[in-house]
Amino acid sequence: MSAAIKAKVVDSSNRIAARFALLKKHKRAGLVTFITANDPTPHVFMDILEGLPASGADLIEIGIPFSDPMADGPAIQLSSQRALKHKTRVDDVLEAVREFRKNEIDTPIILMGYYNPIYHYGNQEFAERAAAVGVDGVIVVDLPPEESEELTVHLRANDIHMIFLTAPTSSDARLPTILKEASGFVYHVAITGITGTASANEDAVKVATMRLRKHTDLPIAVGFGIKTPEQARAIGAHCDAAVVGSAIVDIIAKGVDATGKPQAGLTMKVLEFVKSLATGVHGAWP
Repeated sequence: MSAAIKAKVVDSSNRIAARFALLKKHKRAGLVTFITANDPTPHVFMDILEGLPASGADLIEIGIPFSDPMADGPAIQLSSQRALKHKTRVDDVLEAVREFRKNEIDTPIILMGYYNPIYHYGNQEFAERAAAVGVDGVIVVDLPPEESEELTVHLRANDIHMIFLTAPTSSDARLPTILKEASGFVYHVAITGITGTASANEDAVKVATMRLRKHTDLPIAVGFGIKTPEQARAIGAHCDAAVVGSAIVDIIAKGVDATGKPQAGLTMKVLEFVKSLATGVHGAWP
């Protein structure tokens, strides 16, 4: 473990709340982008990550690679496989955030993944080191709220938000249990099933977000099934932010050859697509 990871890099101010407040002030929905750490290579990943804020990403999710990402579709599963070829560990993900924070202190970073790598890393150590490098939130796809206290107690102690998922199948009876433990924002999954498959339905998202707002004052981000700038704009009209992951990861997948070597211009292709998404979603509110 490098000494740099243990050192506090930035102030622990609430970047997530500040970003959503800024978006509200400017009367626009936000764009949340997802990329997997070290996909397709550590160097290209860092180039993409560092270029996302200037390309219009308001919040950034970084996927912690995992060998069995059961909630994810083929695109993100393959991104984890590409990343794991570089022997990517949790420490590598934290180091990437530390590097990012050298030049960007305002854009919130959320780590998204599965509980197994965090559990084996150690919940307290993970929370402390994540806070030290400037992580703002964590999404653990397979950790239900009833069993989350063993992690959230350490996240809260280090001013890191635990962000929970809601789904179309989350009933009014179930929502209070989920939302009681949620902080930062609520991530609403727009479709049933895995990522990168069906497209989000605007009418269903409108109904779902209206229902969620009866239960929480937290910002609502909607993801899964948003693939184009037009879809991002349509979905963004009904929530506080639109999340795009698989569509970005697909561009990365198409930009590597059979050996996994990135093609020239891949970073620019990804960032240009993010710019188009940002243009769409930022124009969602009237």
